[in-house]
Amino acid sequence: MKRSLKFIQPLILILLIGGLYGFAEHRHKNRKLTDIKVSFTETENLYVTEEVVNKLLIQSNDSVSSIDKETLDLNRVEAMLNDHDMIENAEVFLTLDGKLKATVSQRKPIGRVAGNSSFYLDRNGEIMPLSEYYSARVPLMFGFDGSTVAEVYGIVSYVQNDDFLRKHITGITRLNAEAYALELRENDFQVYFGDTTKIDLKFNNFKAFYKKATKDKKLNTYKKVNLQFGDQVVCTKK
Repeated sequence: MKRSLKFIQPLILILLIGGLYGFAEHRHKNRKLTDIKVSFTETENLYVTEEVVNKLLIQSNDSVSSIDKETLDLNRVEAMLNDHDMIENAEVFLTLDGKLKATVSQRKPIGRVAGNSSFYLDRNGEIMPLSEYYSARVPLMFGFDGSTVAEVYGIVSYVQNDDFLRKHITGITRLNAEAYALELRENDFQVYFGDTTKIDLKFNNFKAFYKKATKDKKLNTYKKVNLQFGDQVVCTKK
């Protein structure tokens, strides 16, 4: 009898633990969501607001408290957020205390096409619509449309990632399929960039020229600065 009890007691304990685990798991799955928390990976300007993300998270127009963890499809919620024009990437997850959390990365514009149609070029080289909540301070792009804007992604991206160029360059104009010009914030001379080859060399030459001309107080004596030759900067005086 004692020997039988030695075998029965562990079995009962295992069954009891299993039952408690199953009960806790069932309660966890069926627990109602109590809150939604949205966070943005970058604290910069919001092209999509927390309120907009919250509305996307609440499925089927139900209130948050009525959504069941068992029926919530996180993949579908993530896909819904990632389909938004202003969202680059979203990750959605549940916490143990019943909160639905979303971490959102916004798309980041690096240039704005101005003309008959207006839109952004984002940091991934894709077309991004304007936001109703915030207007980005990025270089204006003239003479472009949806079919040509990708031509200068390399130039615009380089400007965005360089502190000096981002401070001084305010615009880029498409002269033709192989020639582009840059506009400066504080100077009235035109910077003829040429085509999209040797971007690094051209900009390094320009920065060296600009600093030297500033030191010599000669910036206002030029009407055109030509970078197309790559290995040199050719200036035309007024």
